[in-house]
Amino acid sequence: MPSYTVTVATGSQWFAGTDDYVYLSLEGSAGCSERHLLDKPFYNDFERGAVDSYDVTVEEDLGEIQLIKIEKRKYWYQDDWYLKYITVKTPVGDYLEFPCYRWITDEKEVVLRDGRAKLPQDDKTQILKQHRRKELESRQKTYRWKEWHPGFPLSMDAHSHSDLPRDIQFDNEKGIDFILNYSKAMENLYVNRFMHMFQSSWSDFADFERIFVRISNTISEYVMQHWKEDFMFGYQFLNGCNPVLIRRCTEIPKKLPVTMDMVECSLERNLTLEEEVKQGNIFIVDYELLDGVDANKTDPCTIQYLAAPICLLYKNLENKIVPIAIQLGQKPGPDNPIFLPSDATYDWLLAKIWVRSSDFHIHQTVTHLLRTHLVSEVFSIAMFRQLPAVHPLFKLLMPHMRFTIAINTKAREQLICECGLFDKANATGGGGHVQMVQKAMKDLTYSSLCFPEEIKAKGMDSKEDIPYYYYRDDGIKVWEAIKSFAEDVIHIYYESDEVVCEDVELQAFIKDIYVYGMRGVKASGFPKMIRTREKLAEYLTVVIFTTSAQHAAVNFGQYDWCSWIPNAPPTMRRPPPTEKGTVTIEQIVESLPDRGRSCWHLGAVWALSQFQDNELFLGMYPDEHFVEKPVKEAMAKFRKNLDEIVNVITERNKNKKLPYYYLSPDRIPNSVAI
Repeated sequence: MPSYTVTVATGSQWFAGTDDYVYLSLEGSAGCSERHLLDKPFYNDFERGAVDSYDVTVEEDLGEIQLIKIEKRKYWYQDDWYLKYITVKTPVGDYLEFPCYRWITDEKEVVLRDGRAKLPQDDKTQILKQHRRKELESRQKTYRWKEWHPGFPLSMDAHSHSDLPRDIQFDNEKGIDFILNYSKAMENLYVNRFMHMFQSSWSDFADFERIFVRISNTISEYVMQHWKEDFMFGYQFLNGCNPVLIRRCTEIPKKLPVTMDMVECSLERNLTLEEEVKQGNIFIVDYELLDGVDANKTDPCTIQYLAAPICLLYKNLENKIVPIAIQLGQKPGPDNPIFLPSDATYDWLLAKIWVRSSDFHIHQTVTHLLRTHLVSEVFSIAMFRQLPAVHPLFKLLMPHMRFTIAINTKAREQLICECGLFDKANATGGGGHVQMVQKAMKDLTYSSLCFPEEIKAKGMDSKEDIPYYYYRDDGIKVWEAIKSFAEDVIHIYYESDEVVCEDVELQAFIKDIYVYGMRGVKASGFPKMIRTREKLAEYLTVVIFTTSAQHAAVNFGQYDWCSWIPNAPPTMRRPPPTEKGTVTIEQIVESLPDRGRSCWHLGAVWALSQFQDNELFLGMYPDEHFVEKPVKEAMAKFRKNLDEIVNVITERNKNKKLPYYYLSPDRIPNSVAI
């Protein structure tokens, strides 16, 4: 009688094992096996991290094994089981791999296909087509779109983390409890004694050091020492945690009536301002999006303020980017002066602080929340709804969607909800952040997520003209490595452009993102369908780059650049100055966040800057969704390319006082999970 050797691998997560009854049946091209009991209570099989083997004897040869059915029946209490994979050794000695990497919950059954990736048009038998269809039908009932706020990209229909499917929940919910993590962060930073001191101002800049944790020779310490200097102010537009706003100025806007007399002492080439613009030496950052956004009113004891500044910058003879003019409002006028480096020290300093505060708001809500978290969630939901586990693009994208829906759901539950943690310390809390996302949607275009294209559109692509833009340099390298990997995988499964067009599941995935994620807005530039392998490679690069590298670039530098409160105030408690010559140090300190808000802010940027336990970085794929040798070779090539980028970045950073490492692949998590 033919005998099959079945090997079952259980996950190593906490509580991954099970004591429930577990049954297995094999379905082949020539017949089906009986239901075999593999484990029952107290047999000590399927324990956490275990690999267990069984002999399954059948009456007749089953032919080619197509499906494996696993059933779990409850013994006493709910005992979820994480099944990594099953391998089957056939009677003739062939090995088949059946990846799972899912939780089997309650009294459910899971039907697995072997690990070879297949496009929908590759399936010829009715049983495989039916399995594919049923999987997607089930997923589409589970992964439902929902509008969280009007105008937002649609998100997951779940009120809380516990409502999510078990497969996409965090292994340990406490690990991503924002309230718990922020409180722990403040305790670890020894600032919890100040956290309830709202309305209590600091006495001077030095007083902020009472909550500043000195970590020797780090960026945060360097920022604390040099934050007042113009070079440090300008440098952050290139390599801080929001290096996406600066653009080359091709014409001074009419709403910023800067004259040559104002800036002549800042220009170093004996050229007029107009000539400097023509030579490409003038740059601009405009915070127009903040104009009209309501400031936080959740605390009646503290009036909070926002501004929408415009900042003009100059590339000096040392190739450093420095500010030369700042206007704190969008409408020019006598009560909206243009502040200059030649002004009184505190006038100029306060103007720069207002820009840094505005930059913080755009960074948190637009650069970080909208353009990485919410966009990545759209990609995740569409993937689960439209790509079955056997599809090569599901296997490719799955590691880059790990915990994304979970972290966003938790954020909507605790962080950015009404009366959430975001309201405690941020001037855009209490609804301002919602207005910002709604306004920013018009600029959320497909081309703006194509990294090289966006850099070029801003006029920031020349390494010769702008030599110290490490965000650009490292980002291009990582983008190209990801694109090369995507191309290699595509060419394994898609023989031609025609095969791309015929892949109905791929086209449904693309359509879901356009219709629900981008709300069907034609101006977004997101494609409704993809017709070529070249365009598919670019699209997949956008998805993987956004969920990994782009998020890393704008997330993990938050403590470095924002922990020194005057360099990134989350709120301002006095309105912007309307005249020159009146600003004092006392006025600046009174404008900055009070002790309580400073501590909440510090806890937030510390917690958000930490990697997850057991973080998986770019190119690390421990879950073997792919089983084919050509794909594994493509992965090895990808890792080799990433290692080379790490070496280049490490060498460049040697002996630098301000190293740039946020886009080093060994510091880029695979997915948005914090």
